[in-house]
Amino acid sequence: MSTLELTEPHVFLRNCWYVASVSRAVTRQPLAVRLLDEPIVLYRREDGSPVALEDACPHRKLPLSMGRVVGDAIECGYHGLTFDGGGHCIQAPTQQRIPAMAKVRSYPVQDRYGLLWIWMGAADEAERTPILHIDDHDNPNWHMTAGDSLLCHCHYLWLVDNLLDPSHVAWVHRSTFAASGTEDTPLQVHADEHGVVCSRWMFGQPPPPFYAPLVKFEGLADRLQHYEVRLPSMAINRSTFAPAGLGGPQAKDDPRIYRMVSYNFLTPIDSDRTLYFWLQHRNTDPHDQALTERIAAGAKAAFEEDRQILEAVHQGMKNKRTPHIGLLLDTGASRFRKALAARLEAEAATTGHSQ
Repeated sequence: MSTLELTEPHVFLRNCWYVASVSRAVTRQPLAVRLLDEPIVLYRREDGSPVALEDACPHRKLPLSMGRVVGDAIECGYHGLTFDGGGHCIQAPTQQRIPAMAKVRSYPVQDRYGLLWIWMGAADEAERTPILHIDDHDNPNWHMTAGDSLLCHCHYLWLVDNLLDPSHVAWVHRSTFAASGTEDTPLQVHADEHGVVCSRWMFGQPPPPFYAPLVKFEGLADRLQHYEVRLPSMAINRSTFAPAGLGGPQAKDDPRIYRMVSYNFLTPIDSDRTLYFWLQHRNTDPHDQALTERIAAGAKAAFEEDRQILEAVHQGMKNKRTPHIGLLLDTGASRFRKALAARLEAEAATTGHSQ
């Protein structure tokens, strides 16, 4: 598959885990979502375990999300056909027997890290594929913010491009993440079949405004920007601040070093919209709720800055009248798209059909 085709409708990698929702939003009330251009209804059984089903009754395709949850099943609001968590019809009140074709697709789902994850491809592959592991998730000296989300009216790959481009902070995030060195320090780019990492150390610079109140030392800092995106669209941004002279690839651990890891999960709704979920994970002040709220608010404000830029990029690229150009800073994004195209080709060969 050509990398030029990746922003076309319906071109999505399916044999992988995506985030469907923050876990707290999925309750006993049916929740309608659209993921990879498929309508899905989410709800919880009486024991709290999650269910994800095709959001369309097989009779007249009324969304099941317009019905109600009864026990562990969901009842269609049109004629009462009722489906269990596996998508099997268990009641058909108007019929003498349950029609053989009365079933809907079910999707594997798991709660992890305060997020609800869904497997959009072949269900038997889900058991063999672990959800992303977060280092230090259970470390009592670290703290993770509750999951949050944004709706972005742009293709998910424009968000991926942005999350492989540390240089954009110098212009998009002037009041938060920008600092000396972010506009011109060279990047190291590494790519493999799992994704791409763009990273760089910047030495002896003042911490940027967002991080200045958070670091645990005075004076200049050595700063690591680590921008990583793993297939299908999971971005891991690692920010490390060490006292000047202690940073660099061979840096040893030091109690003064500040580490913040931002986990960003991009789930396509369709070719024009994306659900953007994230978690912030830090190695300090695990019980400081006021600090947690301040970090969460600052992160969301920065992601809003990205959203405004990328929604405009989406429209510009979708309706362009003249050719666009590439820049050296696009290297990471280009290599990611090559890896994605290869994985899509492999998936198509396995399933026997193309995207």
